[in-house]
Amino acid sequence: MRLLGAVLAGGRSSRFGSDKALAMLDGRSLLDHAAAALGRHVEAIVVCGRQVDGMIGLADRPAADMGPLGGLNAALHHAAAQGFDAVLTTGCDVPVYPDGLAEALVGDGAAILKGQQLAGFWPVGLASELDAHLAEENNRSIHGWLERIGARIVERPEFVLPNINRPEDLERLKI
Repeated sequence: MRLLGAVLAGGRSSRFGSDKALAMLDGRSLLDHAAAALGRHVEAIVVCGRQVDGMIGLADRPAADMGPLGGLNAALHHAAAQGFDAVLTTGCDVPVYPDGLAEALVGDGAAILKGQQLAGFWPVGLASELDAHLAEENNRSIHGWLERIGARIVERPEFVLPNINRPEDLERLKI
């Protein structure tokens, strides 16, 4: 199975107070950490929602400010056009992607890690369905999308991913 990795990086970082993707951890940006961590489990990496030197950047689809689903939609369409079977996603503020997580998520249909909905597995066949979902009147929440497609919720307590919402969360983080 050909897997594309997508780092969802188009958010506003409103609770963080500055661009979270560019926040530094151990001398590297959170975005760089996220891309490197996910990159060990996929054939190629894209960054959704921004352009970054040295990486393939995808504009959110169909437009900016659609939340993580705009980035996921861009990744699904890019993956389909490039011959990938599915997309593994992570957030730009998740600097780790533990061994075994990809294997736990890959399976029949879409899946997310319980408690971390941006850590997901998305077959490319969902691209047209996500186009339709984003064209409708809804709040564009990832929870609504998960319900619509009947995504699996993978419950694996050994996979604890950091939740960085505020600068103090980053200060406490040790990786």
